Amino acid sequence: MSAWIPPGPAILFVPADRPDRWARAAERADAVIIDLEDGCRPEHRERARARLRAAAAAGELDPGRTIVRITPADSGEQAADLAALAGGPIELVMLPKAESAGQVAAVARAEGAPPGGYRVIALAETPAGVLAAERIAAAEGAVALFWGAEDLVAGLGGTDSRHADGSYRDIPRHARARVRLAAAAAGVAALDAVHLDIGDAAGLRAEARDAVALGFAATCCIHPDQVDVIRDAYLPTAERADWARRLIAAAAAHPGAFRFEGAMVDAPLIRQAEAIVRRLPRGDRS
Repeated sequence: MSAWIPPGPAILFVPADRPDRWARAAERADAVIIDLEDGCRPEHRERARARLRAAAAAGELDPGRTIVRITPADSGEQAADLAALAGGPIELVMLPKAESAGQVAAVARAEGAPPGGYRVIALAETPAGVLAAERIAAAEGAVALFWGAEDLVAGLGGTDSRHADGSYRDIPRHARARVRLAAAAAGVAALDAVHLDIGDAAGLRAEARDAVALGFAATCCIHPDQVDVIRDAYLPTAERADWARRLIAAAAAHPGAFRFEGAMVDAPLIRQAEAIVRRLPRGDRS
């Protein structure tokens, strides 16, 4: 299965039982996650599945920009979720509370999956899931890892994922780091967690900038107002972009380590500069 790269840095959740919001979410964000799990009232799921099936069949959903979050393996409803997608164009499926490679592979090769199987974005958000992140990332069908702090803390018997200043407590920070490392080791994308405080644009911006620095492919969000904050954070500043382009140009004339603007530069810094340039719009990369 080929690698998956999100179509942009801002991926917006939208409830599966609010189909009136699907198109608007797709217009606003780079990709959408139609949520059959926590974002959908249980009594509305069957109706949401029927609407999802009809919308997919009618070509109302862009397969390249639509992710469907199904219910967990132990929910008793996952088979119905996958049946709603069977034979349709949707290829990207998010598996919440993933805890084993087998759970991911079972979704990837579910009956009615597209040729080659579903592309699974596995959500490590339980203690067992975080500890199994390396195996989950390498599972059949896995194309990305995502992490979540709130289910993780609930699974610990805890009460709050963040300190009073808005920063994550140590265990969520550890989970984020472990998921990022597992994704990189397996060669799959990593998606950063949502920022629940919708009014805290500064906090979201800081987290998104940190995600960029650590190589996350995108940040998920829960409100349209968060989309532009994330996009802006993922876009390199003019000064940083100019530095990266000049460094890459200089590296073309130096096959090994060399001095650049007062600093010693070698292969790792060149790769970091290349990562900065990849974040730019295509017309600004040279």
